[in-house]
Amino acid sequence: MTEGQSFQDEEAHTKSADTNSMPDEEEVPDEPRRLKEDSEQSPDPEKQHDIARRQQGPPPPPNGGYGWVCTACIATINGHTWGLNSSYGVFLAYYLRNDVFPGATPLDFAFVGGLSIGTAMIISPVATLTVSHLGTKPALFIGLVFEAGSLIAASFAHQLWQLLLSQGVCFGLGMGLLFVSSVGIVPQWFTTRRSLANGIAAAGSGIGGLVYSLATGAMLKSIGLAWTFRTLGVLAFVVNFICTLLIKDRNKAIGSTVNAFEVKLFARLEYLLLCGFGFFSMLGYVVLIFSLANYANAIKLSASQASIVSALLNLGQGLGRPPIGYFSDTIGRINMAGMMTFACAVFTFAIWIPAKSYGVLILFALLGGTVAGTFWATAAPVAAEITGLKLVPSALNLLWLVITLPTTFSEPIALEIVAGTGSYIGTQLFVGSMYIAAATCLLFLRGWKIGEVDEIARIKGQAAEEVEVVAFEYQAENAHIARAAGRKRIFTDCWKWRKV
Repeated sequence: MTEGQSFQDEEAHTKSADTNSMPDEEEVPDEPRRLKEDSEQSPDPEKQHDIARRQQGPPPPPNGGYGWVCTACIATINGHTWGLNSSYGVFLAYYLRNDVFPGATPLDFAFVGGLSIGTAMIISPVATLTVSHLGTKPALFIGLVFEAGSLIAASFAHQLWQLLLSQGVCFGLGMGLLFVSSVGIVPQWFTTRRSLANGIAAAGSGIGGLVYSLATGAMLKSIGLAWTFRTLGVLAFVVNFICTLLIKDRNKAIGSTVNAFEVKLFARLEYLLLCGFGFFSMLGYVVLIFSLANYANAIKLSASQASIVSALLNLGQGLGRPPIGYFSDTIGRINMAGMMTFACAVFTFAIWIPAKSYGVLILFALLGGTVAGTFWATAAPVAAEITGLKLVPSALNLLWLVITLPTTFSEPIALEIVAGTGSYIGTQLFVGSMYIAAATCLLFLRGWKIGEVDEIARIKGQAAEEVEVVAFEYQAENAHIARAAGRKRIFTDCWKWRKV
């Protein structure tokens, strides 16, 4: 959101009152000071007008319009990347049931699925630099070629290492380029509908997972493994190609900062809390999407019932993410993310652990699915609340790097817990505990946000409910003061109710 009003008449009072609240580790940006000096020194009216426009920030996003086309395209891309990757549980069951790669263990196959997600995250700096130097569309085109090529290559795999490189690493490269290049576009087009739009875009992965889980199982039975891979590769290429042609970003309009390593963000406590939210969420989430079908087999359900449970988990994700986005705009983005993350922990302890029948497991798949992927539906809007729109690409880029480890190793950890204990109870407790840890990070993050909003309200002489925070990034020095004030009130304000 954009706030065009200035409060320069209060600047001197603010600096003198709050100098001691500035932490040493975060530098106050020099851009506003430099623009002011340039404006005073330049006699050129056109240059002065340009500098004044840059000081005020960009025009507000359209909050709709062509943004809905971009939202639909990104939802479709998510369906043909993350949704397609969610069908790996069906491939896993096929590999183990038919001994396609002799000598391979369940742990080996767990790393294939983990590598696809981990590689997608670790490639984020390369994807960000590709967007910076070549643009969004070229980055997306490169990604769709990698993804389609990986599936075609997997159709010729006869050894485990070939599968690891194709369906694991190469697919992850394509998925990462497509995801990282597109995930920051939706927030650029919206203000009050930002979380709703982001939830719709994120829902694509759930719907895609549902469709691909069922379609992959049917194709494996009818046309075999090799032609299943080839069919999926051609389909993903065509659909992603069309979506790439239609997508438009607003990087130039908002002056987006595309920096692969904006490491100064790690000096902000609030950003570390966001990273904690992502890290712990992924430790639980990846285990859920890859292990639920195997758990169904462990409680003596049939292979077809296990596939349906996995598909319904994805259906839950598709149905749950748009409402999460809609209500995020109503009750607050951090509030909604925290409540839904905690709800997933409750569902895990209350429904999944005692689930020993097909009906109860279906109930958990549907309810748990609606909230399991809360991180993906809220990461970009919450990042915008924390860093401002200009730094969203950089903030998300570092966030993807942070979650590389949990996305790669969470499923192997879960399988080792099962192997060591002989049951799933340890893994279930692990998943629930990780979601509680993620919700705790958001609890403290909302305390920071409330403190920041209150400080901005004090500086501007407004009520806290009237403050528009995201645009405050363009008043850089005062925004820094507000962030510092929020850090001092993390523990005292986190229990207050406020729309944040």
